[in-house]
Amino acid sequence: MVKFWKFVRSFRQLELHRLILMLMVFSLVSMCLLAYYVTNSPKIKEALPLPISDCNNQHRVSQPPRRHTPLLDSSRTDPMVLIFAESIYSQLIQEIVTILESSRFKYRTEIAPGKGDVPTLTEKGRGRFALIVYENILKYVNLDAWNRELLDKYCVEYGVGIIGFFKANENSLLSAQLKGFPLFLHSNLGLKDYHINPNAPLLYVTRANQVEQGPLPGDDWTVFQSNHSTYEPVLLASTKSAEYIPHLSTHKALHATVIQDLGLHDGIQRVFFGNTLNFWLHKLIFVDAIAYLTGKRLCLSLDRYLLVDIDDIFVGKEGTRMKVLDVKALLLSQNKLRTLVPNFTFNLGFSGKFYHTGASEEDAGDDMLLKHRNEFWWFPHMWSHMQPHLFHNETVLADQMKLNNQFALDHGIPTNMGYAVAPHHSGVYPVHTQLYKAWKSIWGIKVTSTEEYPHLKPARYRRGFIHNGIRVLPRQTCGLFTHTIFYNEYPGGSKELDKSIQGGELFLTVLLNPISIFMTHLSNYGNDRLGLYTFESLVKFVQCWTNLKLQTLPPVELAAKYFELFPEEKDPLWQVGTSHLDSEFLSSVTDR
Repeated sequence: MVKFWKFVRSFRQLELHRLILMLMVFSLVSMCLLAYYVTNSPKIKEALPLPISDCNNQHRVSQPPRRHTPLLDSSRTDPMVLIFAESIYSQLIQEIVTILESSRFKYRTEIAPGKGDVPTLTEKGRGRFALIVYENILKYVNLDAWNRELLDKYCVEYGVGIIGFFKANENSLLSAQLKGFPLFLHSNLGLKDYHINPNAPLLYVTRANQVEQGPLPGDDWTVFQSNHSTYEPVLLASTKSAEYIPHLSTHKALHATVIQDLGLHDGIQRVFFGNTLNFWLHKLIFVDAIAYLTGKRLCLSLDRYLLVDIDDIFVGKEGTRMKVLDVKALLLSQNKLRTLVPNFTFNLGFSGKFYHTGASEEDAGDDMLLKHRNEFWWFPHMWSHMQPHLFHNETVLADQMKLNNQFALDHGIPTNMGYAVAPHHSGVYPVHTQLYKAWKSIWGIKVTSTEEYPHLKPARYRRGFIHNGIRVLPRQTCGLFTHTIFYNEYPGGSKELDKSIQGGELFLTVLLNPISIFMTHLSNYGNDRLGLYTFESLVKFVQCWTNLKLQTLPPVELAAKYFELFPEEKDPLWQVGTSHLDSEFLSSVTDR
């Protein structure tokens, strides 16, 4: 009997162990099936994001004649900006410097003097500075009498203007008169609905028929009030709520947050900002203020040249490539953009080895691209998407290019653009000699582009150069990379992409660069078609808010225009001297 119960107990334990083992196996199988389903099941298709379709037409206004004021004649000064900073590390100073450097304007930064001397303003009867910028306008108005008189006399005699900023804090008076000026400041306000005054004389790039609706960020805004005819509002806003502002009308009225001094009070023209450059519209007005107060000497023209490259054509894993409908959308978008940007054409970079390596729908997309091949511009992007600097033998590198060339001939792809881009910009800089020789011998390349010269970041330092007869242009990113294919999964959220387009980094790239070559990828034009969304929205936003004239040129003509604008960049840095190169680049200038 005892043996029987021992047998029963051991049998039950065995069954329990088997049951636990079966549960573990079942759990593992379930997890594998779930992972397989999640990975391979088609993604739920959400509605595609809609690009900006039009300006706020309901806010368009007929523009009255602007007040006529003569442009300052600063011809007796050097084209340099003098910045008086409280701290060279402050965010405002960094933003000012970024705009000046991006525009390639020379500047000098000084710590704003309290009772000390200002720097020497003239040399041999010529002014050293064409414009003066104060991070804190109170540093200017509170200068000691001697230095204030010296600075003002310089501005009057040499036709120099002043830009000043006032950022309120918890210690700022709610209402006060600006010392020595018929101008009152009302601070620490919350504002909304930003308007541009079409009558402001300084407007140049800025188009004045738009309203930035909604609350402005923060509650530390300052507005200006004066009855003197020397002041003309530039930007105006209303208060968020029924806040009472002494000496001003009701909260529904518009109050000046940026104001232009026409010089009728003391002969000096100025522009005052009631906040920093944090808000995007202030950057646009700041650019116009620089141009106006320097008599257009520190000013870019209104022409902007855009080229949108689409790298990695035929490259990409299943699920990221273009389908037939995506190609049709690309054609439709190109035709739409051509009505806004003369000659706009997408520039497609192909790697022939990967043709027809996607799903069946994606292979059909490949065929659709080739069917409409003459609608686009094309450039070689290496047969197998290999980085050229890995090929030390020029013959082997040229053989790879011949394969891509033969692919183009077999499929009727036009290859007469004289332009190429290396995968990952490999071999362009630091220079890989074999790449330049093979490009010329196989393709007859005359132009390429890179993000890497002389440094990848910050982007505003990118420049062009000419090597072995091939003109190298700076290339820009636009926030779209191979992995950014879904609007709602954009890094940081879709608002980050929209912010970049609507006054942020991408908008400023176009604003501050006469020529922009943008890098995008095949994957940006499938799925949510973020490439189309981005550039349709960007072009419309630029045209709504600015007077910039957007246009597209083929790469060879674009390169000619670039070096016409910047002839000093023709010689590479390592040929004109090593003073601009750090040790890292000095060691890598030669072939890798």
